[in-house]
Amino acid sequence: MNKIRTNISSARVYFKDVFYFTVISVLLISLAFQFSFQELVIFTLLFVLLDLYLLYRLGFSKHNEMEQIKTIINSIRKNEFSSPDEIKLGKKLVEIEGDIKAMFLRTHNDIINLKKLEQVRTEFLGNVSHELRTPIFAIQGYLETLLNGAIDDDRVNRGFIEKAAHHTENLNNLLNDLIDISMIESGQMRMSFRYFNIREYLEILVQEFRPFAEEKGLELKFGAIKANLQVFGDKKKLRQVMVNLLSNAIKYTEKGYVEVKVEEEGKSAKIIVKDTGFGISEEDQLRIFERFYRVDKDRSRAVGGTGLGLAIVKHIIDAHESKIMVKSKPGEGSEFSFSLKK
Repeated sequence: MNKIRTNISSARVYFKDVFYFTVISVLLISLAFQFSFQELVIFTLLFVLLDLYLLYRLGFSKHNEMEQIKTIINSIRKNEFSSPDEIKLGKKLVEIEGDIKAMFLRTHNDIINLKKLEQVRTEFLGNVSHELRTPIFAIQGYLETLLNGAIDDDRVNRGFIEKAAHHTENLNNLLNDLIDISMIESGQMRMSFRYFNIREYLEILVQEFRPFAEEKGLELKFGAIKANLQVFGDKKKLRQVMVNLLSNAIKYTEKGYVEVKVEEEGKSAKIIVKDTGFGISEEDQLRIFERFYRVDKDRSRAVGGTGLGLAIVKHIIDAHESKIMVKSKPGEGSEFSFSLKK
């Protein structure tokens, strides 16, 4: 009895339509066949019984379909499906099946992305902790040594203070890079685009870095650039890019040269920083723009790298609707480039 009541209840959405159909059908048939009152009552009762059976069958079908949908949704909630192809409903529910599969894919992808974000967050926090710990422990060690008596030893005291100051500078650079990348990735980086003379802009940077190159015995070349060449970009943010690329080129080049040049390509200009340094393997080239990734961890820390510079470079160039490119072979040097609109 409960089953009949459930099925009839499931068909309540059809009650109004069935009622109107029954009334109109009885009236038309009674007018057509001139039934007596007794025959009309019997005929009406038969029609009502037929309607009840029809409602029962409709309710039964709808109830089963709803149960199928509930079962599928509960299975999705319990993460029992690994693929949308495992989701199967009846032939009458093909459209709903497609919607549920689409919902499953979105939910599944959201879960995967959340897990990736959690993993990235965990790795980022671990990397930050490690990178902060290294200079802090070094500074702490030098200061404790000085306090324990080395401050009175003229042979080592100045050296320890200089080393502590060096690690303090590294710590400051790391914190500044962390602030920069946090603002960039949170969408708080404000860009100020305008046209500017790329030759004059790069010439100032080259002159600024020339003493550092000469100190290492390197030649800092500046390629010929059209005097009136204008490019479109954020000068302040692009300075951060060029400072990073030039610093890296000089740091990781022991002999030869570092070159800055511009090549015009149709409606854009390609800015290139090339060196004859250590070079980067193909495997490392795929990851050098990741946060805290270092090709050579010991060498990078020795020259003061934070591991965030190229990640910041990539974000800034992406914001210019361009792409940072790298060509390199171990032992033959590297070439970093990006294009700006003319």
